Amino acid sequence: MGGEGQRKLRELSAADSLKRLASAQYGRIAFSRRGVPVIRPVNHIVEADAVVVRAHLGASLLRGDGQVVAYEADDFDENTRRGWSVIITGVARVVTDREQVRRYETLLDPWITMPTDHVIRIETEVVTGVELIEGTDDQLPPGGAPVREVRR
Repeated sequence: MGGEGQRKLRELSAADSLKRLASAQYGRIAFSRRGVPVIRPVNHIVEADAVVVRAHLGASLLRGDGQVVAYEADDFDENTRRGWSVIITGVARVVTDREQVRRYETLLDPWITMPTDHVIRIETEVVTGVELIEGTDDQLPPGGAPVREVRR
């Protein structure tokens, strides 16, 4: 298979990946609930190497404060077949400092109508990003994008 619309996969640096993630309006958080993967769309902000989201009181993510989660955002153009995808993995923690919570509440405007009374901060431990660019030669190894750890 192949054709005119084929694109190269180019690995993004951790810094470029985080910049692209910060430019996205929303993403998807993936976590485990009772041993089953769950994925939910949410809006976010990126602050340094962390992703911050708001959640409602009954959010199943809150039942596992300190659990490892993944967060993904992307931007693709179906017409040009170009775009990018970034995935971060890290530990999700509920923000409890009242000053920080107030600040995040002003920065994050939830898209849902129910109260979002918890702020969750995901400290990035691993970041991967790829971009679809013009061309046909795959630039990534057969297993996909190499995993990059974020150094603190």
